[in-house]
Amino acid sequence: MRNPNLSQHFLRSPRLALMLIGHSNLKKRDLVIEIGAGSGVITSALSHRVNKVIAIEPDTETAKKLRENLKKHNIENVEVVEQDFLDYELPKEPYKIFSNPPFHLSSQIVHKLIEADNPPEAFYLILQKQFALKLLNTDRHYTSQLGLQVITKYQTKIRYPLRSTDFTPPPAVPTVLFEAKKII
Repeated sequence: MRNPNLSQHFLRSPRLALMLIGHSNLKKRDLVIEIGAGSGVITSALSHRVNKVIAIEPDTETAKKLRENLKKHNIENVEVVEQDFLDYELPKEPYKIFSNPPFHLSSQIVHKLIEADNPPEAFYLILQKQFALKLLNTDRHYTSQLGLQVITKYQTKIRYPLRSTDFTPPPAVPTVLFEAKKII
């Protein structure tokens, strides 16, 4: 059940979730954190691709539904954390992020990731296109102050454009899968 106060736009299709994950560098050995897991469309797809998923979902009813869905499909490599991601302590070991977070928290989430003591090896976020463009190192678009911070540590790009019909409810703004891979 969607909570209108959390600006949630859930992916409709497990097939789309798998395809988007295919556009990432996620490997079988990876620990992946999903921010705002919802009822588990992305979570389920991630569980088949990586070693362990930490699914963070702050909404109690949605987290309950997520646990039921995981149990129904015998998915055992997912840890559900019922907490606000902004209060969550990030792991000490290497990890990656793959998420469709609430759009109104995008900036705060990116800040948390890049300023962490142990930032992620890579992060993949479904973002509003306008915000994602400001995080790119390009002459074609304005790079924001946050974008300048991101590009000192990460190579960034837009991996895949999404349609409003890919979500329920459909967002009123264009969305994309954004990639940031740590510069080695």
